[in-house]
Amino acid sequence: MPEVAIVGAGMAGLAAASRLASKGITATVLESSKQLGGRARGINYQDLMVDNGQHIMLGAYHDTLSLLKQAGVEENEAFLRLPLQLHIHDMIGGETISLQTCNSLPAPFHILGGFIFAKGLSLSSKLAAIRMMTWARCNRFQLCSDMPLAAFLAQQKQSQQLISSIWEPLCLAALNTPIADASAQVFLNVLRDSFARQKSDSDLLLPRSDLSKALVNPLANWLKTRGVKIAHETIKSIEQADTGFHVITNIQTYSFSHVVLACGPHQLKHIALPSSLDSVLPAFEYQPITTVYLQFEKHIELPRPMTGMVNSITQWVLDRGRMCGQNGLLAAVISADKAALDMRNENLAEKVITELQQSFPGLGKPVWYKVITEKFATFSCKSGMTRPTALTTVPNLFLTGDYIENGYPATIEGAVRNGLSVADMLQSLL
Repeated sequence: MPEVAIVGAGMAGLAAASRLASKGITATVLESSKQLGGRARGINYQDLMVDNGQHIMLGAYHDTLSLLKQAGVEENEAFLRLPLQLHIHDMIGGETISLQTCNSLPAPFHILGGFIFAKGLSLSSKLAAIRMMTWARCNRFQLCSDMPLAAFLAQQKQSQQLISSIWEPLCLAALNTPIADASAQVFLNVLRDSFARQKSDSDLLLPRSDLSKALVNPLANWLKTRGVKIAHETIKSIEQADTGFHVITNIQTYSFSHVVLACGPHQLKHIALPSSLDSVLPAFEYQPITTVYLQFEKHIELPRPMTGMVNSITQWVLDRGRMCGQNGLLAAVISADKAALDMRNENLAEKVITELQQSFPGLGKPVWYKVITEKFATFSCKSGMTRPTALTTVPNLFLTGDYIENGYPATIEGAVRNGLSVADMLQSLL
């Protein structure tokens, strides 16, 4: 009988273990952290469960939703589903651009209608956006060769208003990479999946609780009912053996026939691996994501669950009272801004508080704040970059994670897709 190890219990590792278990193949999941879920996990602060980083999902996350359904999660209990609403406030100009899908129209016309009736966009910007979306659809959202998103938007004659208020915020939210470097092809892939297929694909899925409760714990519990062992042990080395591999942890030595490495390249550097893997894993650059949680008085409520902000250090602010019932708690998100890393937490929080007070008069002062930064939140999704495949030069040793090539950025859906894919690949060999 094959003995499979999955190293890492992030969303890719949990997805791989779930797919294998559904096919009758039991794996052992090894996770060095005390918590499962990788970057998608809840933490306790001030007697509230918040996320290690505020996440937003989309209706296009079909593989993630199917995985959760298999684990017995009802979507409406885990997520607040809303038709796409983009409300972007300009801190300098003081204007707000509002774009909402036209629910009476089928895809992709619901998006085109949204641009037509958008408030705050000039007529020339509306026409430019529609031209670009039409071009993308006619070309099947496929470029002849990849290029930086900023160059692509210039090529498509997008106005500065569109770039700064629509395309750049969407790029930072989806790719967590500045538009000067971001892959235009990957951005188009996201637009294709979200805007050009089913109308519900563009919906926002806002978690009703922390991600441990909404995603991770149900998956882990389902795996345990299928006999999957989840061990919290630190992997020291993985060595090839006659029958497969010896996986040496801080507690014991395991023997496995197959191994799936489901952790990021920066984490794999801490594990002694077969030397031939060095040529497989490129030197990735990474982008941070900072979430500033701010607890205001319980009666405080924003006009909508999610608001974008430009010409500010804050990029998105989410009202967790509307999402999770955590009244007065706001989550300000700062993506791919390395300058924010150089700021002291108190200075960063003070800047965010000032911006929110200017944008939403009447907020008052927060009771407390908490700054959470993931320095290695995602790989930099740059144009023309080469990403590895699941196959390695070592027989029966595989890679998975959001960084594996699948045409998608580093998202929960990207991780889940790759976890399911490597499990299918592994099953075909067993």
